[in-house]
Amino acid sequence: MTVRALYVHVPFCHAKCAYCDFDSCGLTGERLARVAGAYLAQLESRIDAFGACGALEDVETVYIGGGTPSVLGESLATLVAHIRRWCAPSELTCEANPESFGEALAQRLAAAGATRISLGVQSLDDDELGRIGRLHSARGALAALERARRHGFTVSCDLMCGLPGQTGASWRATLARTVEARPDHVSVYPLTLEEGTPLARRAERDPRLVPDEDFQASCMETAASVLAGAGYARYEVASYALPGRRCRHNCMYWTGAGYLGIGRSAAGMLDGATYLRLRRLFPGGEGDAPTRSVDPRDRVRLVQLDDAAARFDIELLHEREALAEDLMLGMRMTDGVDRALIARAAACMGDGAVDGALRDVCAAGLAAWTDAPDGAAAWREHAPGARLVPTERGWLLGNELYARFWDLATEVS
Repeated sequence: MTVRALYVHVPFCHAKCAYCDFDSCGLTGERLARVAGAYLAQLESRIDAFGACGALEDVETVYIGGGTPSVLGESLATLVAHIRRWCAPSELTCEANPESFGEALAQRLAAAGATRISLGVQSLDDDELGRIGRLHSARGALAALERARRHGFTVSCDLMCGLPGQTGASWRATLARTVEARPDHVSVYPLTLEEGTPLARRAERDPRLVPDEDFQASCMETAASVLAGAGYARYEVASYALPGRRCRHNCMYWTGAGYLGIGRSAAGMLDGATYLRLRRLFPGGEGDAPTRSVDPRDRVRLVQLDDAAARFDIELLHEREALAEDLMLGMRMTDGVDRALIARAAACMGDGAVDGALRDVCAAGLAAWTDAPDGAAAWREHAPGARLVPTERGWLLGNELYARFWDLATEVS
């Protein structure tokens, strides 16, 4: 498992949104320039360290997320160029908010080698944007989308449903304006109230702000219908794309590829062999991996805990746990999982355990085989090219579907 994807975290924004619990801080002006300058120097040092030992040479996708990377201005383009000194990804995404994605930045990012812009639009209703603390307007979001397209980027657009004051009519209007603007990719997320956020505290005083799950489910169904009618294929629980425009970076996460995270709170996943080779670059390890024997077939999950890359949370997943996670994450995608992955899982866990899980999810209507929808047969009886794919019911009851596969990590065959 070589490192095929790189995530770089930029924990800065101009102001935190009312719902946000990501690792980020709101800074502006001279303070942003000072703090971000020191942070970027550390990022570039880490990138150089991994590049010098050959860890980045097979990287196919890069994602710079946050926070709001676009608040860095021209420094973001410098970071993109620095990354490209060590690898040649076919997809390099930068997250941006409309209010900080101006003409000059678009030009610089294109010249530096960014290929994809992920815009945090969330809504195209100005009242809804104001209620969640967004700094841009609907008009500004559409202008940013058009700007990104004009500079040759693949463009992704994030939307949220269940916002305070949102109605079925306003949601349909946001969807209609989105498909009219024609981004290449659309992600749709239901709002969640995270403990400690301003919106969650407001909801404690005003229950009307608590998202209605039935309304959100209806919004997700409406989005699926509207986007499908406009030519967007749903390929993951929350993701839709025009032909050939899937987010390749996110697909790396969902298909078990090795990825590296650089920056505060950034997560990575390496196989045991790669981790052992790079171990010296993860000092101050906390968690179980530093004290347990690591087998090359194991997986190691790493999360950077500080700005200086001196502390990491390191979690070891043995082969059985890694395979259970691959099955679970595969169920996020319309492609599902292939028979080859199921065969590897069965070789590790036993046919009985794997067949039991497969029959359970098929009987519950959560998943189906492409060659035999009833799923009654043992996995070995299905055609070599058959796949197990999630159903619409499986996505609606995702926690139940994913949990059944994760149970394989510990159950006795």
